Amino acid sequence: MNKFWIVFSHTYMSKIKSKSFIITTAIFLLFIVLMANIQSILDMFDSEGEVDQVAVITENEDLYQQLESRLAANEANFEIEHFEASIEEAKEAVTEEQYVAAIEITESAEGLPSAVYHSKDYSNQSVEMRLQNELQQIKVEMATNQSEIDPAIITGIYEPMTFESELIATGDGEASNVKSEEELSGARGLVYVILFLLYFTVIAYGNMIAMDIANEKTSRVMEILISSSSPVSQMFAKITGIGLVGLTQIIAFLGVGYLVITQKQDELVGGFFDFFGLSDISTSTFIYAIVFFLLGYFLYATLAAMLGSLVSRTEDVQQLMMPVTLLIVAAFMITMYGLNMPDSTIVVVSSYIPFFSPLAMFLRVGLLEIPFWEIGLSIGILIVTIALLAVIGARVYRGGVLMYGTSTSLKDFKKALQLSKKE
Repeated sequence: MNKFWIVFSHTYMSKIKSKSFIITTAIFLLFIVLMANIQSILDMFDSEGEVDQVAVITENEDLYQQLESRLAANEANFEIEHFEASIEEAKEAVTEEQYVAAIEITESAEGLPSAVYHSKDYSNQSVEMRLQNELQQIKVEMATNQSEIDPAIITGIYEPMTFESELIATGDGEASNVKSEEELSGARGLVYVILFLLYFTVIAYGNMIAMDIANEKTSRVMEILISSSSPVSQMFAKITGIGLVGLTQIIAFLGVGYLVITQKQDELVGGFFDFFGLSDISTSTFIYAIVFFLLGYFLYATLAAMLGSLVSRTEDVQQLMMPVTLLIVAAFMITMYGLNMPDSTIVVVSSYIPFFSPLAMFLRVGLLEIPFWEIGLSIGILIVTIALLAVIGARVYRGGVLMYGTSTSLKDFKKALQLSKKE
């Protein structure tokens, strides 16, 4: 056991102290901080320049005043200016970049506004759409006044209908045991976080495990290690050591992310953050997130260590790791599909397939109320699969670390198993 901790601590400390780990972690932390302050950064650059100006050519002063008032009231990010000259001169001014665009507003035979928008390119489509929407609203108001329709009637027509959602009571008179809208909103955000974390963790740290073993075989360090400790002890020491490296990095990311969200909680509201919020999540959902994350990591990490022991050159690692990558990509795609249909057949079936269940079952747990026996069955299958892979992987690892030369196919499993028996 003492040798296990020696390999474990060496693996962990060597990765933590490496320049690549420090630089990568620092870049990601900086990225998180920058993304949280992206609006402030953009505003800082915008404040140094001039506000976009749009030239408006129209003979109807009242219409221009209405448009200007609506844009100001709705806090448009550009300004309009009444251009007194001809449209040709306005186009020339746009060409000389005095204005981002020019809009010519005329009146139809019915006295309603129509417009032609002139610009050099399509880079300011948001300005065009904003002007079109505001002019459309003005046209509706003018048409309403002309037809002498009560404005309250028009308001009532465009007012959203009342649409409420109620749960159907079960036979005993109680509401169905389903998640509330608040719980679903929070769980959906957590599911997204865990899906991406597990996806990138398996790919990044699985490759790291395989590369680490291949590097030791390339440098012949493996020959010294297997003479001082058992290959099985080395395999699990590397899996847990690199797993702790990943956990350290993830904790750093989540810690900085939490601090940023705490500081920016007044700004990060509405839209995306309301739909994918992490509030109102039950404790059980957090527990399942940790359980399935760890089980998924150990499942794929055992596979990566086993495959890494078969190669003796780092150039061959990516080719043998391709099946593992394809498995996690397939699991990710199934789960992304299931975000909108968590009770679909493919998601339900996948939640019991070991290589897909860490993602698929957690998706179901997060978004649906499912019986505990189904969750227990999925976790049980995962644990049994990990145990079987550990037993098989230990034998393959024991023989694989003794294999040198070109090894780029899965047929070398048989050779590794034969060597493990001779050891």
